[in-house]
Amino acid sequence: MNWSEEAVNGSLPVPATPARLVGAEGEYTESRSRASWSRRTASWWLHSRRVPAVLKSRRLAVQALKDLLVACALSPFRFLGAVVRGLVVAGRWWRSWVRVADYRAAAEQAEKLADKFGDIRALALFRWKVTGAVVAVIITAGAVLDLLYGHWVLWIGGSVLAVGLAVLGRRKDGSPGRTAVLSGPRTLTWTMDPQVLVDAFRDAKLIGKDETLRLVERATRQGDGWAVTVDLPATRKAADVIKNREALASALAVDEVQLTVERVRGNGGHAGRVALWVADHDPYGTPPQRTPLLGVERWDAWRPVPFGRDARQRRVDLPLVWTSLLVGAIPRQGKTFAARLAAAGVILDPFVRLYVADFKSGKDWYAAGQVAHRFMSGDEPEHVLVLVDWLVELVAEVQGRYRRMQDLDDTVCPESKITPAMSRDPHLNMPVTAIFVDEVQVPLEDRTPLEVQGKRLTAGEYVGELLTWLARKGPAAGIVLVLATQRPDSKTIPSSLRAVMGSRFALRVMDWRDSNIVLGEQMNTRGYDSSRLLASHKGVGILRPDGQISAGGELLAITVRTYYMPNEDWRVICERGRALREAERTLSGHAAGQHSSPVLDYAAVARAIGTVAERADRVGLPEPLASVVEWLGVDLQPGGREFVPTAELVAELEVDPKAFGLQMGEVGCKPTRNRVVTPDGVRQVRGYLTADLRAAVVRLREGGAVDGEVIEDDR
Repeated sequence: MNWSEEAVNGSLPVPATPARLVGAEGEYTESRSRASWSRRTASWWLHSRRVPAVLKSRRLAVQALKDLLVACALSPFRFLGAVVRGLVVAGRWWRSWVRVADYRAAAEQAEKLADKFGDIRALALFRWKVTGAVVAVIITAGAVLDLLYGHWVLWIGGSVLAVGLAVLGRRKDGSPGRTAVLSGPRTLTWTMDPQVLVDAFRDAKLIGKDETLRLVERATRQGDGWAVTVDLPATRKAADVIKNREALASALAVDEVQLTVERVRGNGGHAGRVALWVADHDPYGTPPQRTPLLGVERWDAWRPVPFGRDARQRRVDLPLVWTSLLVGAIPRQGKTFAARLAAAGVILDPFVRLYVADFKSGKDWYAAGQVAHRFMSGDEPEHVLVLVDWLVELVAEVQGRYRRMQDLDDTVCPESKITPAMSRDPHLNMPVTAIFVDEVQVPLEDRTPLEVQGKRLTAGEYVGELLTWLARKGPAAGIVLVLATQRPDSKTIPSSLRAVMGSRFALRVMDWRDSNIVLGEQMNTRGYDSSRLLASHKGVGILRPDGQISAGGELLAITVRTYYMPNEDWRVICERGRALREAERTLSGHAAGQHSSPVLDYAAVARAIGTVAERADRVGLPEPLASVVEWLGVDLQPGGREFVPTAELVAELEVDPKAFGLQMGEVGCKPTRNRVVTPDGVRQVRGYLTADLRAAVVRLREGGAVDGEVIEDDR
C-alpha cells in the first residue's frame, strides 16, 4: 500500500496540502475549498454503503477483474452444464407426470391403491397419448417453419429452449439431485416466507417434522433487523431454543451474534413463547457509543447506571445499590472499562463514598483519586495489607449500621435496609459506599502470613473471607462491591465469594469453564457462553443481572456491548464528581487530603466473620472431606448442587485420584454414577451426591451438630 492509500485508510496522518499562496486572496480560498471538497468526497466514497467494496480498494478491484475474466472463460462450459441439468430436471418432472406419481401417492396413503388402479392406468395412458401428440405437433410445426423461413428458425427455437433449460437447471441450495459444492452462500429468506422459519426450526431439531409454529406477531422491522414472536408446540420449551441458538442461526443462514432469542415472560408470555430478532449485519461491527453520563451534570446512585446496549440497540441499565458485581475476562477485552462505567454512576452522586483499589498499578483508575474516600494503586504485598485494613473497616462499619438501624423507627427505616433518605442524611452517617477492586486476583492469591485472633492464615484467604462477608451482608447496609479480574478460575475466585455476587458480567474468556466461573454453574448449557464471543468484539460480554433490566425485563442473561469511556471522558466525570462533592461538602478521606488510617477492630471483625483456621476447628472433619466441604461452600447446602463429579473434585483439590477415592471411602463417602450435561452432550460420570456428603458431615461432627448449622456457619 502506498502513502496515499494508508493516509486514506487512517493508518497514517494525512499530510496537509500546501495552499497556493501566489496570486489573489480569492485563489487561495478557492484552492482550500477545492481540497476540502475532494477530501469529503473521498471520505464519503470509502465509508458509503452504496459504493461496492470492489470500488474502494485497488486490490479488490484487480481481484474482481480476474474473477470476471475467469467467469467469462468458463461461461460456455457452465452454460452447457446448466442445460444438461435442466434436461435432467425436465425429464424427471415429465416422468413423474406421465406415471401419475401424485395420484398414485395419494391413493397409497389412503390405502385405496387397488380400487384406483384402473383409473391410474387410464390416466397414465391418456398422458402418454398427450405426450405423443405434443411431440408430433412440435416436429410438424418445426418442419413447416423450416421449409417456409429456413434453418435460422430452428436455431432461434433451439437457443430459446437451451436458455430455458439453463434457467431451469441453475444450481440451487437444497434442490434434490442438484447439491452444489460451490454454489454461493445461503441467504436469509425467512422474513419473506414464514414457512422457511418453520423449516429452520425443524432443521435445528427444535420441533418435530409434524409440528409447526404459531405466529403471535408477524415479522416486522425493528431497528436494523427483523423481529417475530412465535409460540412453540406443546411440551416444547423456549429454554431449549435459547440453548440451541447456534443451531437455529445456522438454519437461518446467519451468524449467531446476529440472532437474539428471548423467552417472553410475564402476563403476555409463557414457557413456550419465543421472541426472535435477526440483525441485517453484525450488530457489534460498528464503533461503540460514548457513555450518556457525559451529558448529565449529576446522577442518582439509586438509579440503574447506563451500562451499554444490546444487539437491538436497546439501552441496558445496571442496578448497583443492594447488589454486587463481578466482572471477568481475559486481558484487553474491556474489563476495566466495564468496571469504570459502573463507577461513573456513583461518582456523579456526591453522597456516595468511594473506595478504589487498583492492583493493576496503571493509569486507568488514577483520576478516581480526586473523588475517592480511600484510594490505592499498586500490586505489592503492602498494598494487599492496606486492602485488608479497608475491608476490616468496612465490616465494622456494616455492623455499626445494623446496630444503629435497630434504634430507628419504622418511618425512617421500614426494613433492615438502607433507604435513599437515610443514605443522604448526614446525621445518620450511612452513605452508599462503593468499593472497586481491579485485578482482584492479586490480593486473593497473596501468601503473606497473617495472625488473626491467634490463628495463622494467608492474606489472600483473609481477603476472600472479608469480601465474602461484605458481599453477603453489605448490600442491605448500602455497601456496593465491584470486583474485576482477568483470571476467572475456581482457584482464584473462591466459590463462596462467587455464590454471593449478585450481578455477573463475563466478557470474552478462553473456554466454557471460565465462563461458568463468572456467570454461574451450567450457564453454558443454557446457551450463555462468553468463550464464544469474537475477539474483535471489544467490550461485548454476557450480563447476568441481579433483577430486572430496562432492555428485556426479567431475563436470565443478555449480551451487552458496553459504552465507550476513554481516559479523557473518565477524567471529565471524575472532575465533575469532585466539583459536586465540594458543592455538597461531602469530599472526604484521600480526596480531601485526609490521609488518616482506618479505625480497626480485628477482634470484633474476626468474631463476626470467623477465619479459615477457626472454621476448620469448628468443622472437625478429616481430610479430604474437610477440603471438599470448604471448596463446595454454599453448593453443599440443600437446594444447591445435587451431584459433584469426582474429576472436578480431583482437579480443584489437586489430589491423586486413587488416594482420594480411598480416603473418601474411609470416611463413609462412596461414589456413584450420575448423568451430567457437558458441552459434548449428556454423559454418565462417577461422583458424589451432596446428600451423602452432608450425611457424612453429620456422622463425623463432634457432638452430632445439625448439618445445616455447620454449612451455614462455614459460609
